[in-house]
Amino acid sequence: MFSHDTIAAISTPPGLGGIGIIRLSGPQAAAIVQSLFHKPSFWQSPSSHRLSLGNIIDPLTETPIDQVLVSYMKAPGTYTREDVLEINCHSGPLVLKKILELVCRGGARLAGPGEFTLRAFLNGRIDLTQAEGIIEIIQAQTDQALTQANKLLQGEHRRRLSELQEHLLTLSALLEAAIDFPEEELEILDRAEWNRLLTNQVLNPLDDLIRAYEEGRPFREGLSLVLVGKPNVGKSSLLNLLLKEERAIVTPIPGTTRDTIEETILINGLLIRLVDTAGIRQARDEVEEAGIRRTRQKVSDAQMVFFMLDTSRPLEEEDRLIFGEIGDKPTLILLNKMDLPLAFSENEVQDTFPGLIFLPISAKTGEGIDTLKKKISALVNQTIYPETLPDLIPTLRQKIVFEQMIESLTRAAELSAQGESPEFIALDLQKALEDLGTLIGSTTTEDILDRVFSRFCIGK
Repeated sequence: MFSHDTIAAISTPPGLGGIGIIRLSGPQAAAIVQSLFHKPSFWQSPSSHRLSLGNIIDPLTETPIDQVLVSYMKAPGTYTREDVLEINCHSGPLVLKKILELVCRGGARLAGPGEFTLRAFLNGRIDLTQAEGIIEIIQAQTDQALTQANKLLQGEHRRRLSELQEHLLTLSALLEAAIDFPEEELEILDRAEWNRLLTNQVLNPLDDLIRAYEEGRPFREGLSLVLVGKPNVGKSSLLNLLLKEERAIVTPIPGTTRDTIEETILINGLLIRLVDTAGIRQARDEVEEAGIRRTRQKVSDAQMVFFMLDTSRPLEEEDRLIFGEIGDKPTLILLNKMDLPLAFSENEVQDTFPGLIFLPISAKTGEGIDTLKKKISALVNQTIYPETLPDLIPTLRQKIVFEQMIESLTRAAELSAQGESPEFIALDLQKALEDLGTLIGSTTTEDILDRVFSRFCIGK
């Protein structure tokens, strides 16, 4: 399935830099670049996968645009399995724009998001799980996420899915044989054994994959850590300190934060989604009430909570009521404003909130912040993350398909146990096979391709 047009795009991020790359793929890629890249010796016998130094010149005005390195990669040994050329120029917005305009004037068209990778898929270079591995590599923010993304790219997930596909095809063949030879159904189809194989070879592995998604989700998306407490205890100050920027407005006036503020931060290799919330108290207007309602929802969804107390004010019943809303979430009590005179002792904290870890800090001076970061790592590793990650962690799209497959296959097992006709059981098995095909791309639709490749940037 080689395309008949040639696509082009800037493949490096926008902005000033040392190197910018314009990538072309398609049957006219070499001819287009040849009309711009003035180095006759290179085009007399171009070597694949070699870099050559020369100049890009506007063929209409004969004006030099930039000194560049051009690489020519001949099909099918390329990323897209088409002829691919890359122009490595100096990375400035104007020079990149100018060269891209010349390339398009020569006959290329602008590529859409992920279109180079889409061509790699359509031309059999990769399957859909590997395509998802590429975008996961680009978006990875932790070592663990990068490791899992590489497993997708290297095809480990595809091999696991192929095993499931083989098991389903074998089970489906038994059903088809029973359908074709109804008189011998009892001899062909041992339903108890068939159900056992379905459970052990397909349903249980699917359950394991869904569980792996949930266990690995924090490494990919970040762990939700919510800051809660009364108004003006220092939650926004701590957020700004950890982010090292003035992300939240801080004033002495209680209730400044009226909505949740969420930012991602990397702490000791852990991806954390830090959520600053409105202080919980009796709301004074509808806006504040909406903010407090959102705070309660964020606490409910959190995987970990920082409960903040102001050590310059005595403990109040309001603190106890707020703490009661946290429930059984992993919680660290932060005793903030240690730079001010203390209004209560650590013993009072232990008596009021027994059994919990507490840490004195100052979001104003930075006291205790390094210890806080270490406490985060320890608490996360002890209470949230598994000791070892699963071998493979599916993406959200894959997890949804696995759930659909389990629904169909569970129904098939129930029908088999009830002695229903093999024809009805086979329909559910066929549905599961079709769902599995959408994961690897053997059976897919334009809608599925759009969902996968729309996540890519232009130029990849």
